[in-house]
Amino acid sequence: MEDRERLKEILLEKSYRKGTFTLTSGKTSDFYIDGKQTTLSAEGAYLCGKLLFNLISEESDPIEAVGGMTLGADPLVSAVSIVSFLENSPIPAFIVRKEAKGHGTGNYIEGLKNMPPGCRVALVEDVVTTGGTLLKVIDRVEEAGFTVGLVVTVVERQEGGTEILSKKGYPLKALYTRQELLS
Repeated sequence: MEDRERLKEILLEKSYRKGTFTLTSGKTSDFYIDGKQTTLSAEGAYLCGKLLFNLISEESDPIEAVGGMTLGADPLVSAVSIVSFLENSPIPAFIVRKEAKGHGTGNYIEGLKNMPPGCRVALVEDVVTTGGTLLKVIDRVEEAGFTVGLVVTVVERQEGGTEILSKKGYPLKALYTRQELLS
């Protein structure tokens, strides 16, 4: 079975739920995708890492680090970084905190020592609805002096996120749209 088809099976089995849910965006939905149920499984993490790494590798300008907002992106950035190492093209991972660290360095970004100053980065997210979380991450990453070269997600819910990010100059690439996942 192809990796993309297998990941779709895992997402539908572990992450997809029907019902009434309030999303991070505040919107109400008749379905929910709990990406962490897939990204925290060994096979799901590996397949997400491999498929996202493939998208990152397609970029004409090199991506020098991969990161995202804690907690949803944590397993994804680790998976992409590990796969990149296994593919002899290591890309370091970084995590963006929701709040600045209250002690020590006070940083929003963890993993800075592994990133070349001013490098071009890819941002990842498990599920995108409105793109609000990614816009916060973009702001924090750019304020730290890095360039956002790519924004990718496992699932794009097709509820405005792609359009909002695109208007800000950040095209979104997805492994699956809601339509692709549920068809």
